[in-house]
Amino acid sequence: MHKSFYFILYLIIAPIVYSGCVSRTNERHDYDGNDSLIGHLESLIGTNPNRVVKEVDSLYYDSDVSLSYKLLLIKSKAMLFLSQYDSVKILLDSIQKFYSTPVAGKEIDYDMLSRVNNMYGNFYSRRAIMDSAIVRFRRAYKYSSGLGLSNNLVDISINLADAYVRRGQFDMGAYWYRKSLLLSDSLMIPEEKRFPSYYGLAQVYMELRDYQQCDYFYDLAGRFYDNMMPFEKHIYLNNRGNSYYFRGDYKQALEYFRKIMRLTASYKDMDFERYLTKVNLGEVFLLMNETDSATYYLEDCYSFFKSINHVSALYYIETQLIELALKKGDVHLASEIISKAVKPEFIEPNMLHIRNKYLQHYFEQSGDYKNAYYYQRNNAFIDDSIRNERIKMRSAEIALKYRQDSTLMKKELFIKEKENEVLQLNQWIYILFLSLLFIVSLSIILTIYRKRRSDKKIWGMQADISSLRLENVRNRISPHFIFNVLNREVARYTDDVDKNNLVALSKLIRKNLELTGNLSISLCDELDFVKTYVSIQMQTMGEGFSYEISVDEGIECKEILIPSMLIQIPVENALKHALKTKEGKKRLWIKVFKDDKRIYITVTDNGGGFKKVSSNRGTGTGLKVITQSIQLLNLYNKEPITMKISNVKLDEEETGCEISYSIPVGYSYKIVK
Repeated sequence: MHKSFYFILYLIIAPIVYSGCVSRTNERHDYDGNDSLIGHLESLIGTNPNRVVKEVDSLYYDSDVSLSYKLLLIKSKAMLFLSQYDSVKILLDSIQKFYSTPVAGKEIDYDMLSRVNNMYGNFYSRRAIMDSAIVRFRRAYKYSSGLGLSNNLVDISINLADAYVRRGQFDMGAYWYRKSLLLSDSLMIPEEKRFPSYYGLAQVYMELRDYQQCDYFYDLAGRFYDNMMPFEKHIYLNNRGNSYYFRGDYKQALEYFRKIMRLTASYKDMDFERYLTKVNLGEVFLLMNETDSATYYLEDCYSFFKSINHVSALYYIETQLIELALKKGDVHLASEIISKAVKPEFIEPNMLHIRNKYLQHYFEQSGDYKNAYYYQRNNAFIDDSIRNERIKMRSAEIALKYRQDSTLMKKELFIKEKENEVLQLNQWIYILFLSLLFIVSLSIILTIYRKRRSDKKIWGMQADISSLRLENVRNRISPHFIFNVLNREVARYTDDVDKNNLVALSKLIRKNLELTGNLSISLCDELDFVKTYVSIQMQTMGEGFSYEISVDEGIECKEILIPSMLIQIPVENALKHALKTKEGKKRLWIKVFKDDKRIYITVTDNGGGFKKVSSNRGTGTGLKVITQSIQLLNLYNKEPITMKISNVKLDEEETGCEISYSIPVGYSYKIVK
């Protein structure tokens, strides 16, 4: 399952301190100065934005024009919380014009230019215009970095990271989240204020389906839940709920989304967050086949996002409404929704994945299998891109670690030099320190180098396996094969049996594409795929063909993992190269049994035995996939998987080919990087 709906902003609002005198209003305020006033207003934004707007509007100014624009910036933040986008844009344009217009005798206020551009980035991010958001955040970072280290750099780094993640650039997202933590170290920001970086990194690993790292960073952030502002609590709860959604744990996901509903009930200004959560609830109920509840939430939140013209949100809700109509059996309604659907300028990869999946369902129910296959293939490409992002991110993390280590070493050297100057230490101590530092640096560099060489070898093996698997898919299920079968079935499409054949073929193709990216699969799923494949091929094998699958009692198929394609490739080879052209009885046996230490699997046919030289012999790609996968996995296990190919004597003096596997109980399929 895939989910993209997290239209939330990491609006990290740091206190802004200004100097000077504050003008008074007819309404009396007990503030000591501008810094006290602005600090007061900033503290209210996350809990009571309406009050902030009213208080700013109640103030009047004498000659301090700069102060008025600073207060207008605070007002724009509050109005963004209230989803008043048109007003926010007008205010930001006015503030930017004031600070960007050169005036004789007026110095450029780079701090305010940074804050204004950061707000522009938040505005575009809330509107899901991610390219513009990234440009503004980078501009804000440039202005702030020119002023030296500040808390603003941490906040902007987090905003940049969030924007990159939403655009699907997970390596860049992880880079900026980790950079925010490095800046926090330099600024000595307390641990309890770093939770936005933690749940941001958790979001990245969630997108990459690395749930171990995802939970690690969510647990780090969760320690400081009581320190969070209401909107920060919403971000944490929403994204953690999404992490359980991705795992298919809908019950746990509902628990987090319901916590959000209780949270937002206490803050009437959190309409955006409340209706966002209703979208999530609607989708979860849809997946749980509770269509009445799904209808209630989706239709309720659709009206809200329609009122604020949030195109990205509407696109996603309409996606869910398509599937809801299909679940209710109303294909015509689904067609109307598709024809009238909004089209955002930017569509997040996860959101596009969900839309493609539901469009596939729509065309399958409409009988348009060509278009159904088109959207299925599009999702396969998206899945491939996620895997590529995972590899890019791992490479980026190694490079970032090296840079971080170098920065920390420079920092330590600087501190040590200053201490030596103050304490006037002897020269031999200084030389000793440098020598130790050199040794440590050399050790770190050598360690990183060796690790990169090891990782490169593993990545090379995995790349070879993936390439072989894709080649194997092309060899086994080519476009020629697909369209021949489809044309044959369509020509005979007269009753439900024909329809079931097409559905089985679609299931086979979809499952085949899924298996190419996995190193392991449950025995149950593998046997289910084999049954589906054989049932389709039976029509071409003739009346003399029969097969048998036997699994010993006491074997829990769902609990046992095996290398993917372990059974399907020998079965396909047997059908294609041994039995298809055989005269007379054609038989295939699949047996699964175990003892205390090992699980045994055999695939046997009566096709005349394995021959190294044969006109009917295949490319050997399938067996290469199996052998290389086993070789890779055996590197990380004490007890190896063994594989044997042999010719066996059968009844009626026939010769057959048997492929047997021996898998240790408790075999691990984790690849340690």
